Amino acid sequence: MSSDGSSGSDFERFRVTFFEECNEILADLEVHLTQLQEEALDVEGLNAVFRAAHSIKAGAGAFGFTRLVTFTHSFEALLDKLRDGQIEQSPHIADVLIRGGDILAELVTAAQEEREVAADFTAPILAEIAEVMDEGGGAAAVASAAAAAVGPASAADVEPNGPRSWQITLAPGPDLFKNATEPLLLIRELQGLGDLIVRCNSDALPTLRRMDPELSYLGWVFTLESTCTRQDIQEVFEFVDDTCSIDIEDVTGRTPRATTSQEEEDGFGLFEPLESDSAPEAGMAQAEGGQPAPAPPVGAARAPAAAAAGAPASKPAAASSIRVELNRIDRLVNTVGELVITQAMLSQELGELADYLGRQPIAGQEALAALTRELQECVMAIRMQPVKSVFARMPRLVRDLSGKLGKKINLRMSGEHTEVDKTIIEELADPLTHMIRNSIDHGMEMPADRVAVGKPEEGTIELSAAHVGGNIVISVSDDGAGINRERVLRKAMEKGIVPADAVLSDHEIDELIFAPGFSTADQVTDISGRGVGMDVVRRNIMGIGGRIQVTSHPARGTRFNLLIPLTLAVLDGMIVAVGNQRYILPITSIVESFRPDPTQLRFLDDRTQLVSIRGEFIRIIKLCDLFHVPDAVHDPARGLVVLVEVAGGGKVGIVVDELIGQQQIVIKSLNDNFDPVEGISGATILGNGKVALILDIEQLAIMRADVSSGRLPPDPGPAALVAAE
Repeated sequence: MSSDGSSGSDFERFRVTFFEECNEILADLEVHLTQLQEEALDVEGLNAVFRAAHSIKAGAGAFGFTRLVTFTHSFEALLDKLRDGQIEQSPHIADVLIRGGDILAELVTAAQEEREVAADFTAPILAEIAEVMDEGGGAAAVASAAAAAVGPASAADVEPNGPRSWQITLAPGPDLFKNATEPLLLIRELQGLGDLIVRCNSDALPTLRRMDPELSYLGWVFTLESTCTRQDIQEVFEFVDDTCSIDIEDVTGRTPRATTSQEEEDGFGLFEPLESDSAPEAGMAQAEGGQPAPAPPVGAARAPAAAAAGAPASKPAAASSIRVELNRIDRLVNTVGELVITQAMLSQELGELADYLGRQPIAGQEALAALTRELQECVMAIRMQPVKSVFARMPRLVRDLSGKLGKKINLRMSGEHTEVDKTIIEELADPLTHMIRNSIDHGMEMPADRVAVGKPEEGTIELSAAHVGGNIVISVSDDGAGINRERVLRKAMEKGIVPADAVLSDHEIDELIFAPGFSTADQVTDISGRGVGMDVVRRNIMGIGGRIQVTSHPARGTRFNLLIPLTLAVLDGMIVAVGNQRYILPITSIVESFRPDPTQLRFLDDRTQLVSIRGEFIRIIKLCDLFHVPDAVHDPARGLVVLVEVAGGGKVGIVVDELIGQQQIVIKSLNDNFDPVEGISGATILGNGKVALILDIEQLAIMRADVSSGRLPPDPGPAALVAAE
C-alpha cells in the first residue's frame, strides 16, 4: 500500500460500488422471483435470475465474503437445474426461491454492515434447496443430464472419481474490458477449484506509445488439477463476453498439448504456478522489439469456424451508463439553478436597457435563454426515475400479507413508468408499504364475508401513478368494506384524540386515521395495532412537500391519493401580480385565464363566491384576502380569474390583478427558515432579485371558505410576512 493510503481508498470505493450493484441486482431479482409466483418464467427470465445470483457470487468472492459465496453457490445450483429443465417450476419452487432471495439479501446487508449472522441462519433454506434438488431426479439423473448438456465428453467429465487435469485456453476479444469482464476474477475462481498453473500470451501487446488502455491484448492457457467437473469450469466463464474463445480439454493421463515454436515466439513462456499475491502480474509480460503495428487480439487464429468464414456480424451497441454519487448531481442541479436565476436577471436588465435606449434586444439574448432552459431540462432528466422501482416491491407484500391473514387479494398496477425526482422516489417506499398493509388488514374483508354481501371472494387493490399538473398522483384504492366511521370515532374518543362530545363530519372522521397513535386493531400483532402506520405516511409525504387525501364509501372501498411534487428543484411557472406582490402559479395546472362579466358572478352564501363559465359554477379564491395583500384588485370583474385544475379533475378560480409572464422557476424551500405556510409550497428568486412565493394549488382549493370569500378578510398571516421580505 502506498504511503498516502490510495490503495485503501480505492478498495473502499470498489467495495461501495459492489454493494450498490448488489442492491440493483437484488431489486431485479425480486421482480423476476415475484413473477415466478404468478407464472412460469421463460428461458430468458430464468437466465436473468441465474445471472443475478452469479454476479453477486463473483463479486462476493473477490471481496472474500465466504458465507455469501457459499450460500449463493447452492442457490444458483437450484436455478441452474430449473433453467436446464431438470426441475419443473411450481409454486413450491417459487416459494423456496423467494425465501432464498430474502436470505441472499440479508447476507448482502450483513456483509455491507460488517456483522455476522447466526451460524445456522442459512441452514433451513439450504435444507429445502437440497430436498428440492433430490426430488428433481437424484444424483444419477443429475449426472446424466449434465453429461448430455456438455456434449460427447465422458461420464468421468461430469462426475470424476478422482483428480483430473484440465487445460483451459482463454483467447479474449479486444473489447474484453469494455464489456466489464475482469480476468483476475476468473483466475481467482479457477484457483478456487484446485491447483492452477497459468501461462500468458503477450504477443499482441504493443509498446506503451501505441497501447490503448481500454483494449485487451493478452490471452491465457490454464492447467487445472481438480476433482471438479467440466460443468463447474464452464460456470466460471458463464458471463464472459461471446467475443472470447474458450476451449476446455480433459488432459488426464496425458501430457498437455506441447507449446509450438511459433507459440514460444508469440510469447508463451514456461509454466509458472499462480501465486495469489502476484495474480495481477500474471499477464504483465514485457513487449519487445520496435514499434510494430498493433496485432490482432490473441486467439484470432483459433476463432470459431463461423467467424473465419466471413466478417463477424456486428453487435448492437450496448446501452452505456455511468454511476455518479447523488450529491454530485445535487450540486450540478443547484449550480444550474443559480445559472437560470442569473440568466433571468441578465435578460431583465438587458430588456430594460434596450427599452431605455430604444434599441432591439442584444443579439443572442434569446438564444442564451433557450440554451439555459435546455441545459436545465437535461440536468433535471438525470434525476428523474420511474416509480417502477418502488411499485415492484408491492406484489410480494400483498401475497405474503394476504396469505398470512387468509384473504384473497389481487393487486393491479398501472403507471409504473411515470417518472419522478429520485429524491422523492426514495421517500415513497415506507408510505406505500403502510398504505398497502392498511388496505389489506383493515379494508379488505375475509372471502366468506365478501361472498355474503355479493362481492367476489377475491378483493382488488389498485396501485397507480400519473402526472396531474405539476404533481404526481399515486393512488391506492381497494374494493373493501370502506372506513367504519362509527368505530373510528369511538376509538378516537376512547384514546382521547377527540372530545367525547365531539360532532365531526364524515371527512373529519376519515382524517382521524392519520392521528398519531391511532389504531382500530383490538390487539397488537406483527401487522398492525401499534398506531404507527398512517401517521408515518402523512409525516413522510409532508416531508417531501406532498399531502395525502382519503375518500371512503361504506361497503364500496377506500381510496388514498398521494399528491407529490414532480420535482423538488424546478417548474414552469406563471408570474401573477396581486397588489404589490408577485406569486407563481405552476403552468401545468393552469387551464385558462379570463375577465368575467359581472353577470357571471354569484354568491353561494356569505362566504363563498362562484363564477359561471360554460354552464359550470367554479369557486373563486381571492389571494388578496387570503394573504392580506393591500392595494389589490378585489372585484373579479376588474381583475383576472385564472382557472386552475386540481387533483381529481376539479377546478378553482384564482383572482389576480394581472399576468406578468411565464418563466422557468428554481424552487427554494422555505422550511429551513419558516414554519410551513398553508397555501404556499416554496419560493423563487425573480429576475429583479426579489422573492416570489409559489402557490400550492391543492391546499388553496381546500382552505377555509370564509378566508377566500372576500367578505371576511383574515388577519395577516405568515404568508404575508414572507411575501414582504
